[in-house]
Amino acid sequence: MKSRITKKLSSLKLNKQKAFIPFITAGYPNLKLTEKLIYTFAECDCSVVELGVPFSDPMADGPIIQKANEVALKKGLKFKDILNLVKKVRKKTDIPILLMGYYNPMFKYGLKKLAQDCNQAGVDGLLVVDLPPEEATELKSALKNSPIDLIYLLAPTSTIDRIKLAKKHGSGFTYYVSLTGVTGSANLNPKEIAQQIKKIKKYIKQPINIGFGISKPVHVKKLAPLADGVVVGSSILKIINEAGSEKKVLQQTKKYVLSMRQAL
Repeated sequence: MKSRITKKLSSLKLNKQKAFIPFITAGYPNLKLTEKLIYTFAECDCSVVELGVPFSDPMADGPIIQKANEVALKKGLKFKDILNLVKKVRKKTDIPILLMGYYNPMFKYGLKKLAQDCNQAGVDGLLVVDLPPEEATELKSALKNSPIDLIYLLAPTSTIDRIKLAKKHGSGFTYYVSLTGVTGSANLNPKEIAQQIKKIKKYIKQPINIGFGISKPVHVKKLAPLADGVVVGSSILKIINEAGSEKKVLQQTKKYVLSMRQAL
C-alpha cells in the first residue's frame, strides 16, 4: 500500500525532477490561512506540504517557528483541529500532507486513535522530531495497517547505526538536517552536505530531502543536485509574519515559492 508521498516522489525521480517541500505551522496565524496556503502550494505544484503540529517546547525549531507555535497554541489549537483541516483540504486537493511534530501531543492523543484518525483525514506521513527509530516501535505498530509513512531525521552527526535504523524503520523519504542547530539557521556547507548524503545513500535507497537553513534560490541551486529535493520553512513563516494582509501573504508566498521551485 503506497502512500501519496511515495507515489509523488517516485514519479519525480522517474521524470528526473526534484521535490520542493514547503513547511508551515498549522493554525498560524489561523487555520483559515493555513488552508489557503495549502491550496497555494498545490497551485505552485509543490511536491509535499509539511504541516507543523504546534507544541509548547519545540526544541529543534528556531525563533520564527517557536513564535508560530506559541500563537497557534494561545488560540487553543488542538491536534483534532489539524486533522479536521486536512479532511477539509482533501475535498479539493490530493497534494501529499506530512505532519511534523513532537511525540508528547501524539502520545497523549492515543497512538491507535492517532493512526486511525490520520488515515481517515487523509494524512500521508508523520515526522516525529524527538522520537528516534529505536523508540518508535509502538507508533510504527499503530501505523502498520495504514499507508502513512513514518519519516526520520538524519543529521551531520548521525552514526552508521542510526542511518541503518532509519532505513529499517522509515518510509516515504529521509529528511536530512543540513546543519546542526535549529531551523532557520544559516552557514550551509554544500561540500560537507554532499559527503554526508553520499554516505547515507550507501545504506538508504529511498529519497533524501534536505532541510534547515534553506531560504534563497541560490541555496536550492547548490543543494538540490546533492539530494532528491529540499524542504523550506522558516522563510515562508517570515513572509506570513511580515506581509500584513492575508491577500499579501498569499501573493508573496506564491511568488517566493515559484522563485524557489524555478531554482530546482
